[in-house]
Amino acid sequence: MTAPEETTEAPLRVDPPQNHGYTANKDAYLRRLKRIEGQVRGIARMVDEDKYCIDILTQVSAVTKALHAVSLGLVEEHIGHCVVGAASEPDPDLRAEAIDVKVKEAADAIGRLLR
Repeated sequence: MTAPEETTEAPLRVDPPQNHGYTANKDAYLRRLKRIEGQVRGIARMVDEDKYCIDILTQVSAVTKALHAVSLGLVEEHIGHCVVGAASEPDPDLRAEAIDVKVKEAADAIGRLLR
């Protein structure tokens, strides 16, 4: 009789659920995104039905503005929750690095929004 094979795989790691800055407003974000999704489907329908190009561009502009509003809300939530959370790190050595990481994340996200 042979011994059972030993596996060298690391055990599956399950991260606990995290609360993100937007968690308190998650339902509102989902409603807004579903509304935007409907607007995008409407634009596709307009193209399919050969609607006037300026009317389509007007709807594209509305969707773009709506997505920017969602994006800005998420950036605000990130700063208010994640950056402030990093600032409350009890270990002073870790605090500065944590703040730098979270501020850089926000700055990078803002940069992507401005492109």
